[in-house]
Amino acid sequence: MSENLFNGQVVVITGAGQGIGYEIARQLCRHGAKTILNDIDEQLATRAAQQIEREGGSCIPITGNAGDSSFVCKMVEEAVRRFGCLNIAIANAGITIFGDFFGYSPEALQKVMSVNLGGSFFLAQAAARQMKTQQDGGSILLMSSVTGHQAHKNLAAYGMTKAGIEMLAKTLVVELSPFNISINAIAPGATVTERTIGDLEYINTWSQITPMGRPAGVSDIANAALFLVSPSSRHITGQTLVIDGGWTSISPQP
Repeated sequence: MSENLFNGQVVVITGAGQGIGYEIARQLCRHGAKTILNDIDEQLATRAAQQIEREGGSCIPITGNAGDSSFVCKMVEEAVRRFGCLNIAIANAGITIFGDFFGYSPEALQKVMSVNLGGSFFLAQAAARQMKTQQDGGSILLMSSVTGHQAHKNLAAYGMTKAGIEMLAKTLVVELSPFNISINAIAPGATVTERTIGDLEYINTWSQITPMGRPAGVSDIANAALFLVSPSSRHITGQTLVIDGGWTSISPQP
């Protein structure tokens, strides 16, 4: 991939203070993008942006709840104010609230729905409005999960939102294609992030049940994300790319 592939491109990415989102932001900046990096945790957002800047990237942190539609609009406005346009939007923010179906609370359901589905919907909406105004196309990427394809115990609400995200990407093809805006989703499987890097049980379990013999690393997911928002994939839209080392082909439960 060319070091200048995203030169001059302006990106908004949510939930990117660490993990997959951070690695996507880092790689985009390394390839020339200017990035608005969001996280609900101010310390994480600031630290992530500073690290990217130290590596030579252009990255501005912005703290707030990606499930708040008014805040999402402000992020897009900030990208335009700072850099003059918006070319790529990545709805990476999401939350997982495990719970038995029989006792799952309305409050937990609303929280998962608000961030995962609402945050994705309203970032796509705000970004697409700006891209439509610019009349220069753009790319939108949503973050699904293998739980949107295969059942996981105690993740009914989460899996429902992730399946919904994939349908959102498919449906918006009708709305966005006339404006040369592509929209896709990626569905990661088990991935080693800051939360699981020291969890040997997690790593060993997923290594045993993943056909490729290991869980993903954040770079595995980021590489796919960059492809889907790059010029190389401009004729791909409405699709979901599963990145799971083959797990959904056999689907043993952890």
